[in-house]
Amino acid sequence: MSNINIAGLIKIIIYAVLGLIAIALVGAQVGLFAGRSPNDLGVSGGRLKAPANSRNSVSSQAMLYPAHPQLDYAQIAPLEFLDGNATASMQALVKVLSTMPGISLVRQQPDYLYAEARTPWLRFVDDLEFWVNPAAGVIEVRSASRLGREDFGVNRQRMESIRSAYLASAKK
Repeated sequence: MSNINIAGLIKIIIYAVLGLIAIALVGAQVGLFAGRSPNDLGVSGGRLKAPANSRNSVSSQAMLYPAHPQLDYAQIAPLEFLDGNATASMQALVKVLSTMPGISLVRQQPDYLYAEARTPWLRFVDDLEFWVNPAAGVIEVRSASRLGREDFGVNRQRMESIRSAYLASAKK
């Protein structure tokens, strides 16, 4: 092959890759990577939905599912009540979530919050749940990606960021 043919082939490959990236970005903006909202969220029998069977979710109630294949990965601590007060804790949590970029509250009840977290570029959606567990005196948490089998720690990092902001709100 001559240098001209190789250069032409490289140019075609570059254009093809750039075209695929553009198609992916446009598709993301119209919701191609959002996934469907689960219809089984909420509290049932004192439990939030179990964590996914893959490495794309965390739950403070993961220990309730001892045979779970991703138990160690999924386990995360619940949120402690601020000053022992569930109502004030949920109000503080609502304020924290409403200030975080990409997070929107979908359902708000006195003892339960459901929010969606959307990534900026590809618009992937993760489902976040928070439930006041009166027996344990904590807010149980769950965060799960709708699509994929691996989240590279994004759900845990987000929940820990929420925890930090939540605890900081108690000091204000």
